Amino acid sequence: MKTIDISPEEMNKRVARYADLVPYGNQHTGTINPEVFEHLTARRVLSIMAPHNYTGRSAQAPIKSLPGAVISIAETPPGNAPALHAHDTAIENFFVINGRYKISWGDEGQHSLELGPMDFISIPPRVNRTFLNITDETARLLAIIQPLGEDQEDRVAFATSVAPKISDQYGEETLAALREIGFHFDAGQDSEA
Repeated sequence: MKTIDISPEEMNKRVARYADLVPYGNQHTGTINPEVFEHLTARRVLSIMAPHNYTGRSAQAPIKSLPGAVISIAETPPGNAPALHAHDTAIENFFVINGRYKISWGDEGQHSLELGPMDFISIPPRVNRTFLNITDETARLLAIIQPLGEDQEDRVAFATSVAPKISDQYGEETLAALREIGFHFDAGQDSEA
């Protein structure tokens, strides 16, 4: 195999420094109040890498990759968890960096298990899931989303009961902006609402 040499400048384009990562809730401040993300996602979701053609929530990740994986860090203070949701066309994988998490799944979150540091779980598409920090410190998960298919979309659906709460508090335009970056509010239904 013949190796290649790349410059330090080129290699720096392939580095994501934790201190420079911007939560994706803050990347959409022109259209979506960052507080909205607090209701739907982990307190901070720091996108690290996404396919060059990815159009979802993590599209502004600093490292652009080949199709196949979106990588983020989810940071949660004690007791924080995203709303119960399902990924329609992606596998979601969690690797616990630090802390302990209660992973719940099912239409009502009726099943659960606990994971600690260095534990990993892979959740198939269309399964409602959430993760709750059950420690007294900020915990972190490495989230690896594997979009299925060539379009590299990651359709996320929350329960229908979430939409009216968001609309009442933040307005219909916020729901439209959330839908534009891949959020939907029809988990458990057959429709494309």
